[in-house]
Amino acid sequence: MIAMKQEDLLAAEKQVLAPAVRIQYFDIAIASGQGAILTDLEGNKYFDLLASASSTNTGHSHPHVVDAICQQAHKIIQYTPAYFANQPAALLAQRLVKMAPISGPLRVAWGNSGSDANDAIIKYARAYTKRQYIVSFTGAYHGSTYGSISISSVSLNMSRKIGPLLPGIVKVPYPDLSQKPADETLADFIERQWHAFKLPFETYLPAEEVAAIIMEPIQGDGGIVKAPTEYLRRVRQFATENQILFAVDEVNQGFGRTGKWWSIQHFDVEPDLMTVGKSIASGLPLSAVIGRAPIMDSLQAPANTYTTAGNPVTTAAANATLDVIEQEHLVEHSQKLGLKAEKFFQEQQKKYAFIGDVRFYGLNGGIDIVNPQTQAPDAIATTKLIYRLFELGVLIISLRGYTLRFQPPLVITEGQLQEVFTKFEQAFDQLASGQLQLPPNADQIGW
Repeated sequence: MIAMKQEDLLAAEKQVLAPAVRIQYFDIAIASGQGAILTDLEGNKYFDLLASASSTNTGHSHPHVVDAICQQAHKIIQYTPAYFANQPAALLAQRLVKMAPISGPLRVAWGNSGSDANDAIIKYARAYTKRQYIVSFTGAYHGSTYGSISISSVSLNMSRKIGPLLPGIVKVPYPDLSQKPADETLADFIERQWHAFKLPFETYLPAEEVAAIIMEPIQGDGGIVKAPTEYLRRVRQFATENQILFAVDEVNQGFGRTGKWWSIQHFDVEPDLMTVGKSIASGLPLSAVIGRAPIMDSLQAPANTYTTAGNPVTTAAANATLDVIEQEHLVEHSQKLGLKAEKFFQEQQKKYAFIGDVRFYGLNGGIDIVNPQTQAPDAIATTKLIYRLFELGVLIISLRGYTLRFQPPLVITEGQLQEVFTKFEQAFDQLASGQLQLPPNADQIGW
């Protein structure tokens, strides 16, 4: 491969890359990574606070994962699991069934991404219940295939110009506590949100025609927002009472991201179906649906069959990924360092009026940046901050325009975290003193 300067590579790529495939933030090309550190083509190093969209919880190029990939690649890279079994996939399926927070006999179905896994939820739910409607939530990101994009609701560009989307989809408001008025009690907020959830079922949506409710217990791209426990339990109970399947999307928030193996474990609730992806194979293209056996047995091949899904290399990487999370106690590490990060940002919140709501669930945080006078979301200040942090060697992006997305690889060390905090202190101080400027392409930044 011919070495290119970063600027030349980006210019050449721009001539051939379709604009719909990349969300614009920083003009860099990633050359390598190790643990929680990334290096670009110019040799600049960055603390990674994005973890490749939460797909590299075990960090970049973890030796155990790399070794597993290489060993398997020397044996066979691909032979389609659509026709024949392979040992890494067979082992992984057994491990996932044991780990899943669902009781009873379970089954696993492979996919290549979180998107097609969430498509599969729709297929299995409709097949099992013989009902058509799927209920999802505003603020959700479930993927970009036609089914998953139809149940998503986080960006107008996920529906603009490409309709009609999948029929039979009904969306209800996600109970975003960061939007709760200060003078409203939690109980009143839950009641208000519950009324909004019930309204479709009371006016135009027959519950007996709903196949599934799919939900992110903690929304990722929607702002790192956790549903109130009582609310989610009501949703689960409503689904049970009406023979509706309750499905959870763990693609972004699974595999230790929230300080537990699965985000649904924060609620003491069992789903009927769940989707996993992203970090399942440390970023290699693999996903899965895990669900109760009667549901998963409702479809026959090739209704959810893919040529490369569950192939030997990706499932070998996934087995190694699970080894790393277990042996290095990354779930506990996420919980411990998440509390430290939460404490740091809460302390900064007391110093700077532009820091609004701070939400942390493990190494998984959303920090809202607001106007100090009105407390309204401040996308301009947020963009200034993420660009100054980039200049200081920290990669962090924004969600919904004004939320800092704090999701480092779970292998980040306490020492590295302290270095990151120091850089945040510098950026916050410079924003407060009016020293930060917008980048030239600020109007093209983010979702």
